[in-house]
Amino acid sequence: MMTRKSATFTILLGGLFMSFVGLLMRLIEDASGFQILFYRSLTLSLVVIIFACILTKSNPLVFLKRLDKFDFAMGAFLSLAFATYVFSMLYTSVASTLFILSVTPFLSAIIAWFWLGEKPRRIVWLTMIAASFGVALMVNDGFADGKTFGNLLAFLSAVFFALVLVIARYSEKKNVLGGTFLGGGLACLIGFLSTVYFNQGLLISHYDMSISLLMGAFTIGLGITLVTIGTPFVPAAEVSLLVLVESVLGPVWVWIILSEAMTRLEIIGGIIIFVSLILLAKSNQDPFLEKK
Repeated sequence: MMTRKSATFTILLGGLFMSFVGLLMRLIEDASGFQILFYRSLTLSLVVIIFACILTKSNPLVFLKRLDKFDFAMGAFLSLAFATYVFSMLYTSVASTLFILSVTPFLSAIIAWFWLGEKPRRIVWLTMIAASFGVALMVNDGFADGKTFGNLLAFLSAVFFALVLVIARYSEKKNVLGGTFLGGGLACLIGFLSTVYFNQGLLISHYDMSISLLMGAFTIGLGITLVTIGTPFVPAAEVSLLVLVESVLGPVWVWIILSEAMTRLEIIGGIIIFVSLILLAKSNQDPFLEKK
């Protein structure tokens, strides 16, 4: 049984690992988005199924047999989230991608309202309006720097991640490792089919392949697994704050190591989004009312 203290550390460690995605994406030299998606999704799925089998004390065959329709639904949307995430990183700054993705909790509240009939609380509306203003600043900044397409992909990725959260909530699953495994597998398939369709092939440099494989295993696979392990032992409001370490540190790594500085509007927009999320979490309430 994990203590709250050790669970908090586990979630922070998972968020720390995930914060290196942007840096690794920037270190890739020639591989295309679909080639990156294929290789990183390959090791992502492998790491997740290994840890899932260890946690459930089962073998891979048993794990696969336990996958249900909710896992497949989460996997489908997660694969699209992974794909748009990768291309967002290629077409806009790391900061904009991660800051825009931070609005996922607000989007999940809206989707749950329409889909599950769970009306968001007043605090959600207030913080969502503020966060939307922060996103608008970054998108407007993207018009001037030619990053609009990447910013829109980041927002689309946030929508897909929000759909995964809503499905997980509806299914009442304690963890999403099954959906994460399928998300990685389907993303791998998307990457493979796309490289074939666009005549890119899977042959890339050993350097780019190593970076992509490391990204899937270390930053995404292990990162998501650690967050999933610790989540049941920490209040949801605190989890939402702890995982912000990914969005906070992600732009810092590329700034320190690769000198990819944030623009003034990215900083302002990011601060507005973070403050909104902190206020939502500090309200210490479930963001939804009961079903009507």
